[in-house]
Amino acid sequence: MRTVAGELERALSRLFDRPVKVTCAGRTDAGVHASGQVISFVSHDAFPVDKLAIALNSALPQDLTARDAAVEAGGFSARLSALERRYTYVVLNRRDPSAVLRRFAHHEYRPLDLARIRAGAAHLIGEHDFVTFCGVLPERGGTVRTLHAIDVEPDGELVRFELRGAGFLHRMVRVIVGTLLDVGAGRREPGDVAAMLAVRDRRAAGFTAPAQGLCLTEVVYPHFTSARAPLIRRNG
Repeated sequence: MRTVAGELERALSRLFDRPVKVTCAGRTDAGVHASGQVISFVSHDAFPVDKLAIALNSALPQDLTARDAAVEAGGFSARLSALERRYTYVVLNRRDPSAVLRRFAHHEYRPLDLARIRAGAAHLIGEHDFVTFCGVLPERGGTVRTLHAIDVEPDGELVRFELRGAGFLHRMVRVIVGTLLDVGAGRREPGDVAAMLAVRDRRAAGFTAPAQGLCLTEVVYPHFTSARAPLIRRNG
């Protein structure tokens, strides 16, 4: 299967003329986007770092681009050195779908009550066992994670969910969004979200929101952040 990491490793190995393995800040499911992904790799060959992104873009396919490159101190890891990750999920909330936004937003035809969504989301903030909102259990480690914030904001016909936390489980963001959409549409009550956490059973949560609405938009490190402008603006 074609992957982002595989394409990056193929291009970097060609530039450095030796096998290069990359570490990504976060994994994304097929169909999920990333505008703030960070990778790290080790190379013993000299390469002008100010020209690395340009050279890499000449070797990458059109659906993958590098924005910047820097040399980091030994021991830096794109995954392990990260302090926080931010995911943005975009929902088009209107009766009719959009052919233009189909790749980057999930169409939700049901009218949404954002106050209900925010009330349900409040139960998820903090450190919890998120196994109820996990797709595939991790091979190592537990299912306890810490969510720092869930912001839900309207943008014309769009609704943006922004989730910030130190780490996320497999499909955790998509299951949370699917559950909160049910809350916003009146199918579930905001207080049900707390009960879902307590029961620790994936069957208690809502549907898994489609991949195309999700984007890894920022990874925060002690001395820099990978944030950039959002993929979709209301008038863009």
